[in-house]
This record gives sequence, structure tokens and C-alpha cells, in this order.
Amino acid sequence: MKARVIAAVLFAAVLAAAASTASGSVRSAKADSITVWLMGDAQSGWPTVVADATAAFKAKHPGVDVKVQYQTWGDHLTKFDATIAGGDTPDVIEFGNSETTKYMANGALRQLTASNFPNSKTWLAGLRSSCTYNGRTFCVPYYAGARAIVYRKDQYKAAGIRGTPRSVAQFLSDGKKLMKKYGKKDRNYSAWYFPGKNWYASMAFVYDYNGQIAVRKNGKWVGTLESKNAIKGLTVAKNVVGALSRASKTTDEAHPQQAIVFSKGHVGAFIGNGWEWPYALNKDLGNPALAPVMGAYPMPSHVRGRLMPEFLGGSDLAIPAQSKNVTLAADWIKAFTSTSAETGIAKVGNIPNTTILANVNKDNPQIAPFARAAAASWFVPTAPNWVNVENGDVLQNMLVQIYSGKKSVLAAAKSADKQINKILNG
Repeated sequence: MKARVIAAVLFAAVLAAAASTASGSVRSAKADSITVWLMGDAQSGWPTVVADATAAFKAKHPGVDVKVQYQTWGDHLTKFDATIAGGDTPDVIEFGNSETTKYMANGALRQLTASNFPNSKTWLAGLRSSCTYNGRTFCVPYYAGARAIVYRKDQYKAAGIRGTPRSVAQFLSDGKKLMKKYGKKDRNYSAWYFPGKNWYASMAFVYDYNGQIAVRKNGKWVGTLESKNAIKGLTVAKNVVGALSRASKTTDEAHPQQAIVFSKGHVGAFIGNGWEWPYALNKDLGNPALAPVMGAYPMPSHVRGRLMPEFLGGSDLAIPAQSKNVTLAADWIKAFTSTSAETGIAKVGNIPNTTILANVNKDNPQIAPFARAAAASWFVPTAPNWVNVENGDVLQNMLVQIYSGKKSVLAAAKSADKQINKILNG
């Protein structure tokens, strides 16, 4: 549905709601049920957490039923748009964190008071940003996914690398040892497999130097990739990738899937999500024999001892502006994002929404490094037209120009900023 249609449909509802927010102090609603939309991941992955949260909610609100309806990623937004048009939205809805901006910008979600929800002071930064629009909070972080370095422990050991790096400089030095050990004889070898269009991992260098992709100034969005800090980050990225990667400069990390490439023996490490780990061990496409020698660690910052900020994927929970049961909806979200609930979500393999639970899976080598990586994170600009920047391959094309040497870092960044300004303010 077009943005202007959503805005028109919601106008009356937004005006009616303007005097209050879903803070938990709003006048109690008289209702016998609330409707909650969750994605099917919760149904198959952590149904007990859903049930326990609902039981805690019902203890506080006897007689109020919770109708949990599980959705699929392929059509949940289309269905939600239809409920907006029909004036019959759910009371709570789960969004992927990259989906929230459009709805925040168009007034489709209730404004919330963050401090009234559990652990709000320690929410993961990347998720908090995905719930914030013009300085106001419109959703609650639910759970996250983060990137970390997945590597061959046997190759690191054979190259004389002891431990994992604590800075980008040490990461580069270790990578050069791998290239010396394996790269001379194997022309396809990459100490760090890094395709040229991997913009999520590339932008991490920008944010590591306190740069940003774009910021809002005086009511307009301004691309900031040509700023001093962003250029520093992009320059370091170019140097590290140039020294350690022989991956294609014109493809991304999914084409081919980098974990599968890793499994073939010509790669020392790659940066990927936790869910990519099993791909490398797939009996049909990967190499199950690698299981004993695979490990992971967070990508280090250029500042020794710190972590490089990583882009967080994940989910958020919001209350649609048309909900007639705002207080009840807020209370259910509180129960479902409580410390105990988030602990349960973490124990089945997810990254909880708060840094205080980063060590829940400290003894699981396939989860712990990614949970640690999530402690330092960033998110894309929450601009209504941001999706058009992604779909237009603006960052991807800039990186191809940088990594291939077709343009200088500054020239490529300036060109990207020009496109970003046009798209975000269009």
C-alpha cells in the first residue's frame, strides 16, 4: 500500500491517540482479548517462552485472552497493510527491524515510553535505533542476529597465529601470515573471504571510526560517507580487503554463499551471521569434517580491546496506532521482553535484546561470539526512503569502485553521497 494511503487511513486514529502513549500508565482498556502477531519462528523455536509470557500477562489481567496468530515473513506486511485499511489491526505486531521505518514515519505505530519496558537502558544499540524515529520510540527490541568472524582454527595454528586478534591491525597482521602460509601456492586462497559488494561488513569500518552513512540536518537527510571519519573507515577497509581477500570484487556474500565457499578449503575466515555456520557443514554442499576446526570471534575495532560495531538484524515488537487495547498490548510486550523471557529466547540460540544477557550462551562456541559481537552495533539511517538506497545498490556500487580501484575512496564516497541525498530527500 502506498505511504500516502496508509497516512490517510491512519490520520483520525493518530489524532485520537496523540494525547497519550503506550507507557503502561494509560487508562486501562476494557477488553476480553488482545491479538498478537508473531512470526512463525517463535512458534517453532520458543513456544514455551510465548506461553509463559502469556501466563504472566493473564495473572495481571484475569479474564483477558491472548490470541497469538503466527505469520510468515513472505506476506505479513501485505496482511498488516490490509488490516490498516480495514481498521482491524492486531494489538501487537512483530516486525523485522529493517521493516519498521516506513510504519514509524507514516504514523502507523503508537509512540512508546522506552523506560517503561524491561532493560530499556541496556537495549542493543542497533535494535534501539531501528525503533527510534525523530528521537521518539515506536517499538521494543525483541531479539537480534549479529555477524562475527568464522575461521579455521587449524589454519590459524599452522600459520603461527596464537589466539584471536584484538585490533584491526593485528587482524591484518594475522591475515598476512595466512596469506604467506597458504596464499602463495593457492591463487584462490583468501585469508579473509570478502566479496566487493558486502556492504554490511564494509560499513562496519565506517562506524568503527565514528562515521555514518547519512544524518538528518535541518529537516533534510545528508549523505556523510565523504566525511573525514567515514573516509578513514573506508580506506582501512580497502587496505584490509585488498591484502587478505581474493574474492570477486563485483559479487556479494550470498552469491555464492560465503559459508559454502569457506567449506572448500581455500578460505581462512569470513564474516557472517551465526546461521551461516551450519551451511559450511552441510553434508551435500559443505564439508562436515570441518566441525572440529571451526571457531568464531567478534571482529575487533581499530582501537585495541574494543569491538567493531556490526549491523544487527533481528525483530522488534510494536503496537499499531489503531489498537484499541494499548495498555494491554504494552503489558504483554513487557511480559514477553522481560529478563526471564529474553533469557529463554537466548537459550534456544538467539541473541537477546539486552547487553546484560550477553553471557547466557557463554559456553556455546557457535553462539557466544555472535552474542558478544552484538554488544557493539549500528543500524541504517531511519529514513522513509532508505529502502530505495538499498534497492538502488548505491553502497554496493560504491564499494565495487573502491575495492576494484576504479575510483579513489573519496571520489566514490562523494558520488554515493550525491545519490543518497537525492534518494532520501526525494
